[in-house]
Amino acid sequence: MFGLPTTATAPFCPSEVAGTVFVPTNAPFWKKAMRFVGPGLLISIGYMDPGNWATAVQAGSQFGYQLLFVALLSSLAAIVLQCLSMRLGIVTGKDLAVLSRENYSPRMNKFMWVLAELSIIACDLAEVLGCALAFKLLLGVPLPYGVLLTALDTVLVLGLKGKGFRQVEAIILALVVTIGVCLFTQLALVSNDWGAIAAGFVPSLSTLSSREPLYLAIGILGATVMPHNLYLHSSVVQTRVVERNDAGKGEAIWFSRLDTIFSLLIALLINAAILILAASAFHRTGNTSVTDLDDAYHLLDPVTGTAMAGILFGIGLFAAGQSSTFTGTIAGQVIMEGFLKLKIPCYQRRLITRGLALAPALIGVLTLGEHSVGRLLVMSQVVLSLQLPFAMYPLIRLTGRRDLMGNFVNSRLTSTIAWILFAVISSANIWLVLQVFS
Repeated sequence: MFGLPTTATAPFCPSEVAGTVFVPTNAPFWKKAMRFVGPGLLISIGYMDPGNWATAVQAGSQFGYQLLFVALLSSLAAIVLQCLSMRLGIVTGKDLAVLSRENYSPRMNKFMWVLAELSIIACDLAEVLGCALAFKLLLGVPLPYGVLLTALDTVLVLGLKGKGFRQVEAIILALVVTIGVCLFTQLALVSNDWGAIAAGFVPSLSTLSSREPLYLAIGILGATVMPHNLYLHSSVVQTRVVERNDAGKGEAIWFSRLDTIFSLLIALLINAAILILAASAFHRTGNTSVTDLDDAYHLLDPVTGTAMAGILFGIGLFAAGQSSTFTGTIAGQVIMEGFLKLKIPCYQRRLITRGLALAPALIGVLTLGEHSVGRLLVMSQVVLSLQLPFAMYPLIRLTGRRDLMGNFVNSRLTSTIAWILFAVISSANIWLVLQVFS
């Protein structure tokens, strides 16, 4: 369905996974739409990682359905930002990392590169912890050994060398379907208050009036709007070969926008399903202190009356961790090549990223105990949120430049919405830092 180009800025190790999707101008509407499907799916899997599970489970357990509106608004913010990223890549033919290198000073570029790498490590830390916990829950492996076992996913990435991207797509689709089936089956096993669920999607500032719900809200935001995805999306959309005139670019933007919105709405449904499951299974039954995923795993069985619920939870968690592996690896390649003009084999990039994530994961579980995974996962998502403004700022500035974007420059409304998002996210992060050090 979709593949990758062989240019230096192409994602996912262009020398190892090849192929480019050509979009004929005279193709029928449905065929064009299918040709553009793909980049949004790749982006969306980064929005389903174990960090999302941890923040959603804790939010649902402690506050019921009240923080559903945060998941909704975060997903809408993600759609806005990912559409900006997509448009930047299609119009300029360059990704955000390359354009940042070309438009900012070397010192600023190194600073932004370090922050982008930190966001990837934070995301990979969540994948390590999530998969390690899944090994423990499903196989009885001690958590430290589970952490070490996650290094084996490098073999999976290495196995993609020389393969077409259809194999990668098949793996991604299978993992996303697995996550969805597991979660919605679990939802069918619990009693849900659909009226309260609908009310939870209505924004409420009073819900965020105290520190704990606001901390979780920022965690949900960090788990939803991932900074490295902004770099990735601007690169992966270039896998579609279209005419390099305004008509061709405009059509590509329109179809890619559909792909982005549809894919991120799927991610919203899955993330909302996790929070709803926690609220229905735990908060409504009086278990309001479930902050660890392993507690959720063990409590699901007695609540639902079947051992299937816990097993499905563990399988879905494992699939979530593995699906995000692809996003982190590809984004890391894009960021390294864009900022540093440094190109290394994909498996080496994976080894570096996973190695940097293994150390804090092991230190965390060994010093804080095996029941600390939930806290560590939420912390990783807050770190992601702290990095987000540093990716948003160049994205909004670059897409607002007429000399760069031409007729596709941000409209006044788009610019206003984007800068409001930047101000809100930055203010929330400043508040969080002040709370931590006060």
